[in-house]
Amino acid sequence: MTYVSAYINEINQYMSMAYGDGPGGGTPAPLPPGPAAQPSALPATVKGLSLVSLFNDFASEMVYPLLPAFITSLGGGPAILGALDGASDLTSALLKWLSGRWADRPGWRKPLILVGYGTALFIRPFIALAGAATTVLGFRVIDRVGKGLRTPARDAMIADATPAPLLGRAFGFHRGADHFGAVLGSVAAWFLLTRGVAVRDVIAWTWLPGVVVMLILFRVLRHAPSLKPRDPAAPARLDATGRVFWGPMLMLAALTLFRVPEALLLFRLQGLGVPVATVPLVWAGLHVVRSGAAYPGGWLSDTLGTRGTVAVGGLLFAGVMYLLGGALTEAAGVATFLALGLAGGLLEPAERSLVAQLAPVRTGRGFGAYHGVTGLAALPAGLLFGLVYQNAGANVALRASAALMAVTALGWLVIRSPRTPPPPLPTR
Repeated sequence: MTYVSAYINEINQYMSMAYGDGPGGGTPAPLPPGPAAQPSALPATVKGLSLVSLFNDFASEMVYPLLPAFITSLGGGPAILGALDGASDLTSALLKWLSGRWADRPGWRKPLILVGYGTALFIRPFIALAGAATTVLGFRVIDRVGKGLRTPARDAMIADATPAPLLGRAFGFHRGADHFGAVLGSVAAWFLLTRGVAVRDVIAWTWLPGVVVMLILFRVLRHAPSLKPRDPAAPARLDATGRVFWGPMLMLAALTLFRVPEALLLFRLQGLGVPVATVPLVWAGLHVVRSGAAYPGGWLSDTLGTRGTVAVGGLLFAGVMYLLGGALTEAAGVATFLALGLAGGLLEPAERSLVAQLAPVRTGRGFGAYHGVTGLAALPAGLLFGLVYQNAGANVALRASAALMAVTALGWLVIRSPRTPPPPLPTR
């Protein structure tokens, strides 16, 4: 809970900060001169976008943990659940690939972020009107269209606004706020369900945090610095040699390919006896762990480097999958599932910090490529593990994922990755 308090304090500072109107508006006042030259405070743009993500995930996670039960009530099964994550991530990945390129055009980042959040927040309440499992799948895909538009531009904006030594902590702070919003959304869903509110009505209520997101987002984008035109003399590619970027990216895609979709993990908990009304609460607990681990994970990435941080995160994920594939009691299954948050807290900020280091010039394109290749890997992962789960059982699906993740995490250690961020370029 110490880190949750830190997030709240940072957000309070952001909301009370007075902004300037010049091109540097949206950044904190300079620190007084002192002996240390290293920056220590996260920029206001990072805090503002983190607050936006917090409320967006509040809305999103009122829906996501209910989807397995909702789809099952409409006649769907594990294969549909696997396709749900896979197809939505595929749609998001294809758009991220394109929107990452668009995000490097002057004047495009802010509209991409605004339209991306607006699309998702508008369509999400309509999931409550679905009358078939395939309709839920369609609405979820449209929801992911918004994610595909906004994510590379938002991550590139965070990377551009953050001093190089703080990249891991900036992304850790953002991911922590995002997961804290998921905690609030899941708890809200659980509270409404325990008060007798129907699943459809819980989903419909996501319009309320959606309105809050848009109000905050207008303020954040108004003061966020715009992308400067890239220096024509700067390198045209993502980095000096393509393999330096694509080697790590393909390994990160493999780590995604071998992960069991979270919708199937929630389905596994139901199979272990966790009641449907309790699933949102367990989902909230997962995000408590992720939120608490994200900032320390970012600090670890800044301090020790991305290579070891990503490897440890992958091995933790493999261990959780192995345990969930065994015979567990309800309580043991929940405890093991919560440990998954530690892996996410290590992987998410380290991966994003690595992308910012490897793509210091066309940062939007770098994040578009990262989200694109990892998202494309999610579709075969969803379909593969969904079918294996349905036809061979949870034990085979989860332990196959554990073995493949462990091998890939160890293989990651031989892929060269930078230990510290390169010095920032003078212009973009």
